[in-house]
Order: sequence, then C-alpha cells, then structure tokens
Amino acid sequence: MSQQSRRRPSQSYRPPKKDPVRILAFDALRAVDERDAYANLVLPPLLRRAREQGDFDSRDAALATELVYGTLRRQGTYDAIIAECVDRPLREVDPPVLDVLSLGTHQLLGTRIPTHAAVSATVELARVVLGDGRAKFVNAVLRRISRNGLDGWLERVAPPYDEDPEEHLAVVHSHPRWVVSALWDALGGGRAGIEDLLEADNERPEVTLVARPGRSTTGELLAVLGADGGLPGRWSPYAVRLAEGGEPGALAPVREGRAGVQDEGSQLVALALAAAPLDGPDERWLDGCAGPGGKAALLGALAAERGAALVAAEKQPHRARLVERALAGNPGPYQVVTADGTRPAWRQGAFDRALVDVPCTGLGALRRRPEARWRRRPEDLDGFVPLQRALLREALQSVRVGGVVGYATCSPHPAETRAVVDDVLGKGGALGEQGPIRAEWIDARPLMPGVPALGDGPDVQLWPHLHGTDAMYLALLRRTA
Repeated sequence: MSQQSRRRPSQSYRPPKKDPVRILAFDALRAVDERDAYANLVLPPLLRRAREQGDFDSRDAALATELVYGTLRRQGTYDAIIAECVDRPLREVDPPVLDVLSLGTHQLLGTRIPTHAAVSATVELARVVLGDGRAKFVNAVLRRISRNGLDGWLERVAPPYDEDPEEHLAVVHSHPRWVVSALWDALGGGRAGIEDLLEADNERPEVTLVARPGRSTTGELLAVLGADGGLPGRWSPYAVRLAEGGEPGALAPVREGRAGVQDEGSQLVALALAAAPLDGPDERWLDGCAGPGGKAALLGALAAERGAALVAAEKQPHRARLVERALAGNPGPYQVVTADGTRPAWRQGAFDRALVDVPCTGLGALRRRPEARWRRRPEDLDGFVPLQRALLREALQSVRVGGVVGYATCSPHPAETRAVVDDVLGKGGALGEQGPIRAEWIDARPLMPGVPALGDGPDVQLWPHLHGTDAMYLALLRRTA
C-alpha cells in the first residue's frame, strides 16, 4: 500500500463539533438519571457556569432549558417511539445513548428545529459524548424517527382510546398509566377534562413572584419588571407573573428577600389559612412542615401585620436553614426550629393557627418537576399516607380549642387529600393529653375570593388547567374539643 493510500482514512476523519447548548442539556439529563437529581436544581448552576465562561447568551439558555424540560416531559411518549425504531428492548439501550436519542427525538417531534439540523446536531453530540461507533446507531435511529411527525407516531404507538383509554392517554400525554388513573379519579368527569389536565402538565409553567406583605408590593415588582416584564397575578393580591424568560434572581426585591418565587396556588393556601375566621386570641401561628420556606415567609409577613408570632418547624436541618434564609428580615417575631411535626417540640394547644403542607407524591407539580412522574410508584403512597395522617393529628393537637388547622398537599391524589382528613376525623379525632380532640370542617372556598371552579367544598382542589396553579389541595379544620 502506498504512503498516500495509508493516509487517506486519517485525512477523511472530521473531529466532532462541540455544541455547548446540547452538551449542557445532555449533562443535565445524565444528572437527573444517574443521581436522581431534579432538573430545576441541576440546570440553573449549569447555565450560570456556561454564562460565566462566555459560551452562552440568553437564546442559548432558552434552547438548553427547552431541550431538558421538553425531553423530560415527553419521555414516556418518546420512549414508545424510540422502542419502535431500535432492534432491541429499550432497557438494553445504554442510558447515555437513550438520553441522546431522547434529545434528538424532542428536537424532531417537539420543536421547530428543521429535520436535517436536528439529526445532524444530535449525531455530532453523540460523537462528542458517546464516540463515533454509537453515533452511527443514533444516526440510524433518528432517521427512522424523522420519517413521521408526532401525530403519525402517536397513531402507531398509542392504542385507540376506545380500546384502552388510560393507556392511550398515558402514551399520548406522556404520563405513567397509574398517574393518569389517579388524576382522572381526582378530577372526575369525562375525556375532555383529563386531557386538558394532562396537557397542562406538559406546558412550561409561568414563574410567579410573591410580594411579601410589609416588605414589598406588587406595584414595586411590576415597576422593577417594566411594562413588558410582568403581569399581576390572577388570584393572589400579592402575586406577579413574570414574562417568559424573566430571571427572578436578578430582581433586587428577590435578592433582598422582600419578595420570592412562589406558585400562586401556594400563596392561596397560606392566605386562606390566615383569613379563616377565628374566635379569641390570634397571637401564635405554626408552620409545621416549613421547608423550604415559601409559605413560612408569607405566613410570617401576614402574622407580623397582626402582631402575631410564627413558629416554623422543619425536620431536615438543611431545609430548616432554607426556612431561616426565607424568613430573614421578617418584620415580626418568628422562630425556626428543627423538629419533627409528628413528635412536636411544643406543648399541645399552643397555637391559634397551624398549617401542615405535608410531604406527598408531588403529583400536583409535574409541570415544574416533570421527572417526578417517572420516579413515583403507586407503592409510594404506603409511606406517605401514614405520615400525612400523623402530621394532621399532631397539628390538630397543636392548636387550642377554636383554633384553625390547614392541611395542604401538592398532590390531588384522592388517597393523599380528602381520604386523609376523613380518616383522621372519622376515628373520633386525635388523642390528646386531655382526651379525644375533635374538629369540624371550615368551608375554604369563600377564603379564596374570585377563584372559580373550586368544587363542592368544603375543601378546595386547585388545578393547572383550570387555575394556572400547581394542583394544591387545602382542607381547613376548626378544633372543637
């Protein structure tokens, strides 16, 4: 072989092009998969580092964010499509390869990126992060996927609605089947409502700010954001919605702790508890599950306006530190304690108002944490529900007779909402030091003025597709004995 012919293969080799946007998106997906991290915690530091290195502008950050969240939201749909285009069971595809394929599939079927650009950019990514051999596999699979649009693929991989409605909705709207079933049970009604809800779960949520009473105002936030930067909240008098692409951490009121990022549903829960009618003193409030501190900061500000003091309790020390940070500068008296709400560090009957926003499956916040839908299992309820009952019982014991308890979850699952309250109340109440503790329902609906579609009461279930909030649940109870 001549010297010239020996050199030809090496001369034809082309180094892969490094695309910082797609590499960052891949790194975020790997962190979510390998470390069970959450994208909303992983992505911001990656974006910040990329900006500091000069690799990113705002359009790059927006594209990387869309690639990560879009891929995670549509993972179930994309897995079904990829499975049709590979020659082995999906579980036998290496996870990094599957992440690259999912990123490419989202670009092909979920964005306006042209087909040739989506394929070539993803193959280049594969060459960088996987090597040339597996990049050829990625190229072959993506070219098969590119032969159909999303609608065409859904007709192929999703069973007809009439034959299996839950599986059809699960594949089309990228939710596990058991989650579809649970949400449908909670929502009731026919096909239109559940499809609207599942679609809302796959939309990018607005970023909502809260102007903490006595420390900031919505007028100040709107002035800082400018005419095109924000809108008043829909329901909460303290809410401001950011325009797409806004960065809350760049705003002075947020940096100074006078305002914060808080979903409007979360604000409504705190406001309803604060507005519940109360006979007698109104001097001591409790947030029994305070981490990471959003509701505690709002409750603390509302309490301060009335001369009341807040105790914010959180079991996990690192989350208790977040609560301290959120409450720093609160104008009224407050105390942050590291304590287990099922084994209170305070005496029974010590408070006039108490909120327990209990740990739950988080099925009401799938817009913000799309990866949670793939991590949760039905058996997770076996761990959460007993804890939820225990926290509610202790909260009822923590308020005086005539005091008010708010039981809240960021899950609409029936087992975590009304069933918990019914179970606690149906057993004659909690057992206190002086005997049984009983409670009665308070109608929470009038305490969310102007908010439509709150159901039959007395409890309230908010919905992304109806209210533009997370699917927060609230039951208000008054201790009667």
